[in-house]
This record gives sequence, C-alpha cells and structure tokens, in this order.
Amino acid sequence: MSKPRKPKGRPVSGWLILDKPIDFGSTEAVSKIKWLFNAQKAGHAGTLDPLASGMLPIALGDATKTVPYVMDGRKIYEFAVSWGEERSTDDLEGEVTADSDARPDEQSIRDLLPKYTGTICQIPPQFSAIKIAGERAYDLARDGETVEIPSREVEIFRLTLLGTSADKAHFEVECGKGTYVRALARDFGRDLGCYGHISELRRTFVAPFGEDKMVPLADLVALETIEDRDERLAALDEFLIDTAEALSNLPHLPVTDDQAHRLKMGNPVILRGRDAPLAEAEAYATARGKLVAIGEIGQGEFRPKRVFG
Repeated sequence: MSKPRKPKGRPVSGWLILDKPIDFGSTEAVSKIKWLFNAQKAGHAGTLDPLASGMLPIALGDATKTVPYVMDGRKIYEFAVSWGEERSTDDLEGEVTADSDARPDEQSIRDLLPKYTGTICQIPPQFSAIKIAGERAYDLARDGETVEIPSREVEIFRLTLLGTSADKAHFEVECGKGTYVRALARDFGRDLGCYGHISELRRTFVAPFGEDKMVPLADLVALETIEDRDERLAALDEFLIDTAEALSNLPHLPVTDDQAHRLKMGNPVILRGRDAPLAEAEAYATARGKLVAIGEIGQGEFRPKRVFG
C-alpha cells in the first residue's frame, strides 16, 4: 500500500486581501499568491472579471474553510457606465450589439436609481458563471449560443450617482451576494433608451474586510528580490489577516484549552454560566485568540461543524 502524498508547500493559513490589477484574472491571481506564499491551499471569495480591479479576498490554508462566510458578505463597487453602446459581454471586452445617439441627462439618471434599490429582479449577463443545464453560461456564449437565463432576486442596499459627463456616468453600489454590476449597466442603458455598458469597475469592500486591508500585487511581487527564502516568506506573512476575522459577523465564544482539545476531536463542549449563549445557528470558538471551530450552540452545548488546526 502506497503512502499518502505529502502536500506541497507550507501549511500557512490566513486571509490576504489583494488589490487585484486590471487584466489579471481571479484564478491567475490565486495561483500567483499561492506560489508567492508557497502555500499548500488557496482559494478566493468572489470572482473579479479581468477588466475589474480591486478587492479579491484570497484564503490560504485553513482559511479556505471560511470562504463561504465571505462570499455571503455585502460588497461595494465603484463603476462607470459608458452610454451609446450595448455589448455582448456588458463590458468593454465584448462586441457591440446595439447602439444609440441618445444620451441621458443627470436628472433622468437620478430618477432611475430608486427602481434599482432594494430587492430587485436581475437577469445575469450571457457571459456569466451561471449554470444552464449543467454548463456555464459563458461557455455557451463563447460557442455562439444565446440562452434564456432566468431572472433572480438580488439585494441593492445603496446606489449612488457620483458624477456624470456627456458619454459616461460614475456610480457606487453596495449590494448583496450574486449581484452582477454589468447587468445593472445593461439595464440602466435600456431603461434610459440609450444603451450602456461597464467601462470601469472596481470593488472596494467585501464584508467584513475594508479598503484599508487591501495589498497591491506589486508590493508582494517586490518581495521576490529578497534572496533569503525564510526572510522573504516572513515578510509576506506580515500581510496575512487572521482567519477568524472572516467570521467577525458571527457570535464569538472563547473556550479553554481543554475545551479546544475536545472541539478539535469533533466533540461538543458544555456551556456553563449565567452569560452562556442559549442558541445560535452558527458561532465560532477561539482559544488564546486562535480559531478553533465553527459550530452550533443549543441545549447548553457548542457542537463543532468545522475544526481548525
């Protein structure tokens, strides 16, 4: 019987909040970060198109277990819509599919915004990762197929017009999971009778991570000049955020070392005391400030669902 393969790389864990540059894909960015950190595992929380810049949270090691909690978080984008053309991809990359000489005035744009605030129905772009009959919509679109993508509800918490010019308008949107900003640009243009597409897109916030946490890729690449490997990796590790920060929106339960040991073995721990939480569908436990487990609180116990080394 052959021995199991030893994972390649370091068992480093934590979140890196990358400021992704334009013309750099999300998968490409994750691969680059994994290589720079010599990490065993890496993944990202929310794709950014190559033509978009900004926040791409990347999880290393055990932090990959917390990716769903970041994926579900609110997001903020700054974006520009160029008027006069609708494109196949709803951004600069696609072919022009419709055009118009009409241009909206500022008041018309402002009057439109309430329609796109709150819970709205949105049809994702043809070039999107939505699955249709088991295949990605963008794969079907690249093969020349036009498919019917069902509309779905998304949440727009805030939509602000930042400024206008003759052919372009700048916006900021705070939205929930699954919102396509490219679809907003497409629908704005149709409603205003002038067509439109995204010409600039930058993500500045993915809950719970703020813009101040972002690290430019160039700052990380610059550390490749450090010849000593251990010194170089130590310098890179300074940019990592503790895994538990991804869970800051969940209830927090400090536990003792003995309780932490039980949780890591997959066993529940009894919660005692007048201030012990009564019931929580999800909470996270830490010992000495380190993440131990994510679990459920009920019937006087904390029952682990995911444990961390």
